[in-house]
Amino acid sequence: MNRSDVSRRGRSLAKVLVLQLPVLGLMIMTAIYGWYWYHIYYLPRIRYNLKFYFNGHVVILLIYFVLLYFFTSTYGGLKVGYLKPTDVILSQMFSLLGVNLISYFQLSLMANWLVAVFPMIRMTLLQLLFAIIFVNFSDAIYKKTFPPKHLLLVHADRPVRSILGKFALRPDKYEVEKCIDIRDGLEAAQEEILREKDGSRVYDGVVIWDVPTQIRNELLKFCFHKSVRMYIMPKIPDVLMHGSAELHLFDTPIYMTREYALSFTQRLAKRTIDLVCALILLIIASPIMLITAAAIHFYDKGPVFYKQTRCTLNEKPFQIIKFRSMRVDAEKDGVARLASQNDDRITPCGRFIRKVRIDELPQLINVLKGEMSFIGPRPERPEIIAQYVEEMPEFVYRMKVKAGLAGYAQVYGKYNTTPYDKLKLDLTYIQNYSVWLDIKLMLLTLKILLKPESTEGVTEGQTTALDNNEDR
Repeated sequence: MNRSDVSRRGRSLAKVLVLQLPVLGLMIMTAIYGWYWYHIYYLPRIRYNLKFYFNGHVVILLIYFVLLYFFTSTYGGLKVGYLKPTDVILSQMFSLLGVNLISYFQLSLMANWLVAVFPMIRMTLLQLLFAIIFVNFSDAIYKKTFPPKHLLLVHADRPVRSILGKFALRPDKYEVEKCIDIRDGLEAAQEEILREKDGSRVYDGVVIWDVPTQIRNELLKFCFHKSVRMYIMPKIPDVLMHGSAELHLFDTPIYMTREYALSFTQRLAKRTIDLVCALILLIIASPIMLITAAAIHFYDKGPVFYKQTRCTLNEKPFQIIKFRSMRVDAEKDGVARLASQNDDRITPCGRFIRKVRIDELPQLINVLKGEMSFIGPRPERPEIIAQYVEEMPEFVYRMKVKAGLAGYAQVYGKYNTTPYDKLKLDLTYIQNYSVWLDIKLMLLTLKILLKPESTEGVTEGQTTALDNNEDR
């Protein structure tokens, strides 16, 4: 084995070890829990005949680690280097709070009484401090090990300013070195993709952005053959195919897409989850709802609730219920429009309840009535749907399932994400639906409540998000 092969294997091993750093962090946080478990909660209970052999302690720590890994993986807390450090820390914070709450009640059940809560709080704070330090340390190591990818962007007639702006948000991961118009010729693009300097390729990957399907397929096969990394903007048919079932009835691969969105079993499971969760949350949130209702009423003596016609499954209209966050005369001209950034129609009380999403709580009533689900595409107004459909007829596809309190587009997008991108996110949810996906999105919804960009309004002068849809 020559020296270059040894060096290459060494770099590969280093990359594998760096990718395992988040798991090492979870193991250290489990060790912190282990110390508190043994010295604070276990030793004082020996006199009450709570005795564990070595394997018993191992099981306690294993349960904690599995729960911590599950929550952290669900919230994205293992994606060090892939997500921003603040996002990873926020994800790990949610994970620790959830797991430590479960562990507290687990310990209380074992002790047949509520155990001391302050040691658990101290432990959580210590783990959070460790998470902040370790995530930043791991992120720095990741950036040294995985430098930014130098990319070539291949595009057609659609403006590229927006996508370039998105890549510019992560200069630690991507650097778009050059843009090339596919209308200059397929061969010119292929030559640029393979261009070399000092014996190595100039670009680490290619971004294929809004290229006509036939030419895009040629580029895809070319890049695959030449082992070039690709970042491809999917079109609506790509998203629909993504959720297809693979059949092996014949001697050639066949993909089947269903004529309906959810099966009977899936609809039954989804409705059961909706009813149980809505009832529980209404009971828990009732004090907050009462305080909010009083604050809205006493501010301007106007109505507490705001009802508006929206569309759900099969474009069926219904009256959505929200806490009123705008002035009573917010749409006195009769024109439907989204809230803009720094919208002066929003009351001070409304600005707060919108920021923390309290204004959405009355929609639990819509869920109980069967008009909405917990997870699904957000319902739109009929007149706004009509505007969207004129521009993109595929917009009606998102109403193959019930509208939801939150969905794929809210978890992975923003309030002012373009309708075309939201549509692709919603269709991704519909085509890949599972009960587990609903549960995962419910957990992730808790995280986005603390992310201000998820509640940003559209820019001034826009009636709908479509007005700024330059990347459609």
